[in-house]
Amino acid sequence: MVTHSGYAWLYVFADELRLVLGTNDTPLRPGEVAEFDTSTPHRFGPAHAEAVQILYLFGPHGDQPVNRTNPGAPGATGTPVGRFERES
Repeated sequence: MVTHSGYAWLYVFADELRLVLGTNDTPLRPGEVAEFDTSTPHRFGPAHAEAVQILYLFGPHGDQPVNRTNPGAPGATGTPVGRFERES
């Protein structure tokens, strides 16, 4: 288990991820997400012998994902665009 300053987001694409946050041991399946303060003792990895495919984002403490979508805008495809912004 590790701790460090920051904030993390996980998204599982394929197979199963085992996420341990403090005393909570949680399996995450494809399409499931988790977000957590990395000052909480944590570890994660494949839940089984198979490799797991994830997207892992890490930012300084106080950052939050901001999803910007406007399907009605000229030329827009409706595909979400994400970025991070510092909390005020």
